[in-house]
Amino acid sequence: MVAIYRDALPQVYGYLLLRCGSVAVAEDLTAETFLAAVAATERAEPPDVNVAWLVGVARHKLVDHWRRIGREQRTLAAVESADDRVDDPWDEHMDVAAVHAALADLPVPQRIALSMRYLDGLPVAAVAERLGRSLHATETLLVRARSALRRAYREGDDRDV
Repeated sequence: MVAIYRDALPQVYGYLLLRCGSVAVAEDLTAETFLAAVAATERAEPPDVNVAWLVGVARHKLVDHWRRIGREQRTLAAVESADDRVDDPWDEHMDVAAVHAALADLPVPQRIALSMRYLDGLPVAAVAERLGRSLHATETLLVRARSALRRAYREGDDRDV
């Protein structure tokens, strides 16, 4: 694996850097690519890990990155243009930066559940599956997480005043 790493690293990194234009993103995606290769070699029937295979994995990692960025941009655009019709009056006056700060104050399980449910748009059943929890436990976690987010948001709002 060390030999293929030495041979493929410049090509994988170069491929990603040329397409994403960001050194930091290219480095992160290169690392993810090689981590995926290590994981693949531990399968029952490992693939033939070579430069072409690694560039293919890098391409998938880049597409996943673009999709993630697209989802985040759509979410931010939706939050910014949510003035039209709001079901919950509390949502009407939310400041995006304050929401991010409040979200960062939550315990990790709550933050992950809220992110998967509302930023990634996953249904509750999918969130439960990814968290390894029952549907009922995940619904409870989301209720508590929303409540904690509201509290953290309001507390942050009080400090700013």
